[in-house]
Amino acid sequence: MTKKWNFNTKAVHSAQTPDPETRAISEAIVPAVAYSFESAEAAAGVVNGAEEDSVYYGRYGNPTSHTVEKKIAALEGSEDALGVSSGMAAISIAMLAFLEHGDHVVVTKDVYGGTHKFLTSLAPRFGIEYSFVDCNTAGEIEKAIKPNTKALYIETPSNPSLTLVDIEAVGKIADEHNIPLIIDNTFMTPYLQRPLEIGADVVVHSATKYLNGHGDVIAGFICGDKETIDHMRQNLMGDLGQNLNAWESYMILRGLKTLGLRVERHCQNAMEIAEFLEKQPEIENVYYPGLPSHPQHELALKQMHGMGGIVSFEVKGGVEAGKQFINALELAMISFSLGDPETLVQHPASMTHSSIPEEELADFGIPKGLIRLSLGLEDAEDIIQDLQQALQTLSVKI
Repeated sequence: MTKKWNFNTKAVHSAQTPDPETRAISEAIVPAVAYSFESAEAAAGVVNGAEEDSVYYGRYGNPTSHTVEKKIAALEGSEDALGVSSGMAAISIAMLAFLEHGDHVVVTKDVYGGTHKFLTSLAPRFGIEYSFVDCNTAGEIEKAIKPNTKALYIETPSNPSLTLVDIEAVGKIADEHNIPLIIDNTFMTPYLQRPLEIGADVVVHSATKYLNGHGDVIAGFICGDKETIDHMRQNLMGDLGQNLNAWESYMILRGLKTLGLRVERHCQNAMEIAEFLEKQPEIENVYYPGLPSHPQHELALKQMHGMGGIVSFEVKGGVEAGKQFINALELAMISFSLGDPETLVQHPASMTHSSIPEEELADFGIPKGLIRLSLGLEDAEDIIQDLQQALQTLSVKI
């Protein structure tokens, strides 16, 4: 029956039914570390995988996290999903599932700062090679692929410059070379984009952002086929101790029920603010896929079901003017995160992407003065008033 449901119905009902004993509608929080078995044979059967959907030790999951995994899988359209302790846990597990010592991964050059840091600081310690390339150019991808390339990794739209990658086109290249395509879908959520339907093999999320949506959980998810997810659970998540706990699983289940409603409002606010900023004389450039001026607007219409809640832009006057603008904001808060009910603002070059050397920022498509605005759930009129008063503090200096 769930296959016939639309997205918001799935978000509320998939993987969840009232508790048969208590009749409680809300999911139970089961924080247990250990579980008992009727016999040694039964315990061995669970550990060896003879019995599916069973738990035996908290480091490999718990009933509450298994419920949210099933719901995420239903929303992304994957065979299975794995809940882990953070978005970076999801990213690192997804890569390490396919990469070993001596292997190589091709990565889009427009990539989250945490992903960049993992590849440049930790991956070499595992003997893993990487190449940052322009994944919107098929020739560049082909040129970067080596005999030891075992994965292709992209995020679209990118963080923070909102560059898009053609998922279908890159997926075809990955298929031709028989390598998995991993996509970070954090900015879009499965409500706005379902990469598995158009060429991806594995999808990762920072559930810290829109999936939970309330700024009070750190978590990540990986979606893919059951064999791949089972391998990640048993040989990476469990052994590295990156499991998702029961309380945060419960919080995400609660947040997912309103995901569609929240994302609609985020998108609505982002579009209004992007249109406003594009008209302001103090603004140099506005980056938002929903604007016809975005160079990949047509691609956005093709592969996305909405344009997202993030707007990036540059203030005339460079870095110092940008920081002055941010410091003058009263409603929007300076923060490293995104996807919360509150509007959050940050300067990527000195905050989320500070691991990228300043002289290399341009290579990664990040202007030094770029500002990333995560639009919250407030009334758009109030956000615009806040932006206006902050821009007025710059008018005499531009």
